Amino acid sequence: MVITLIGYRGSGKTTVAGALAARLGWEWIDADAELERRDGRSIREIFDTDGEAYFRRLERETIVDLLCKDRFVLAAGGGAILDGDSRADIQAAGPVVWLHASIEKLYDRIESDETTSQRRPNLTAAGGRREIEEVLTQREPLYRECASIMIRTDELTTEQIVDQILDLIDVPANGET
Repeated sequence: MVITLIGYRGSGKTTVAGALAARLGWEWIDADAELERRDGRSIREIFDTDGEAYFRRLERETIVDLLCKDRFVLAAGGGAILDGDSRADIQAAGPVVWLHASIEKLYDRIESDETTSQRRPNLTAAGGRREIEEVLTQREPLYRECASIMIRTDELTTEQIVDQILDLIDVPANGET
């Protein structure tokens, strides 16, 4: 079983994945960090040099490889759900948790992350709050389609989010798959 966390950049996928995996005694990985490790470049560099289509191919390959694991928590990239095959594979691997946050909360989290501008490209010419609004208009129906459960994270701590996830999904006991 793979538990996949989906949601927009800044929704807390990486933080929650680490905490959830620790609670379960499972391994976890951030798909974007793994993609960057494999390629040897930041996502921003990949976008700038080879474009979004190339990045999306790398993202798809990374997702396919990571979904082969068992007893694993995956923090998927914010745009991983753009590919229909990736959505189907993520759903087939196990529960999919959409971490949903308000535009204001996403903006605040992104702005407070000092590494975001170095590692992540703007996805629209607008940038900032306007970009979040534009991109979420496209992605929210796909997050909704893919998710087994959705958790609104604005007012929750990481531990409260993990508690909700564990309350809402059936996780095999140790030794079971």
